Amino acid sequence: MNYLELAEEIAREAGEMLLAKRAGRPVVADTKSSPTDVVTELDRASEELIRSRVPAGHAVLGEEEGATGSGSVRWIVDPIDGTVNFLYGLPDWAVSIAVEVDGQIVAGVVNNVPRGEVFTASLGGGAWLGGERLRCTTGVPLEQALVATGFGYSAARRAVQAEVVAHVLPRVRDIRRGGSCAVDLCSVAAGRVDAYYERGTNAWDHAAGGLIAREAGALVGGMHGRPVGPEMAICAAPGLFEALHDLIAPLDPERDS
Repeated sequence: MNYLELAEEIAREAGEMLLAKRAGRPVVADTKSSPTDVVTELDRASEELIRSRVPAGHAVLGEEEGATGSGSVRWIVDPIDGTVNFLYGLPDWAVSIAVEVDGQIVAGVVNNVPRGEVFTASLGGGAWLGGERLRCTTGVPLEQALVATGFGYSAARRAVQAEVVAHVLPRVRDIRRGGSCAVDLCSVAAGRVDAYYERGTNAWDHAAGGLIAREAGALVGGMHGRPVGPEMAICAAPGLFEALHDLIAPLDPERDS
């Protein structure tokens, strides 16, 4: 089975559905971790569509419905990464789908729907945007780096993240806050930003975009040699990755207060 081909087909189908059904500002259906962490009915509809197209017998980990099924193949799905952007009509939100086989991500698709951009990668096969192979920017010193980041939903976590970004900002070229982890990772892959860091991302946020960034030559990981996870995600070319890590490490960026 060509997992990348099927994942791209599903991501495009979900994106077309979301564009067709988004009329005006979508209604907030629920909240999760805080009143600012919203879910729309279209988040749920998108995940339902994706799950209906996943082959029988495969496991699925989705943001809205959690983990279902078991087996060696697992689909990791964010039906709308950047829901607040989607809610407000901002252009950076995406359908993110990754396929994991025996614990290793082998295919990833990030469909940045409003911009009509579909980023893809397969393990060992490179990262692509349309017919263009992607390469992250290399050789950028920290003080010249354009760095993307994001913020959590709880007030306590945001207070710590404000301390961290206040420390980072005077020491880099500038900061960007796009609102979608998946899109930010693809932006590193495409050389649109030089680096990205964020506390609080989940597997569905970074699984596909992380593969795309790695296949474009970037490093993707957490603090102190740990893998990327909810505690921290850092993404940049070798050299800049370590410089950014060492810049934020003294602030203990994984704390919540």
